[in-house]
Amino acid sequence: MRQVLVEAARRRGASKRAGGSDRLEVEFDEASLGITSAERLIHLDDALEVLAQVSARQAQVVEARFFGGLTVPEIAASIGVSEVTVQRDWRVARAWLSTELARA
Repeated sequence: MRQVLVEAARRRGASKRAGGSDRLEVEFDEASLGITSAERLIHLDDALEVLAQVSARQAQVVEARFFGGLTVPEIAASIGVSEVTVQRDWRVARAWLSTELARA
């Protein structure tokens, strides 16, 4: 799902720069993603790539929550850690991403 949203955002930005009339509209729940535009989605993708280098598990948790819509128990079961660990990873990753996205 992440790749679909990011590619759609990139195409949308490319068509706007080219002045084309074909606009790809992507609907996503901005409130749950904390994103206000396609450009922010691209910045989120870039930040997630960096986060994956820092902490692969935290990036996994973010992808599962943002793009997969999984709950904490579902994520914990899928990656084989406790729910407390998932909650901690989610909290730390959110703070880190918030800082990174503020720089963009």
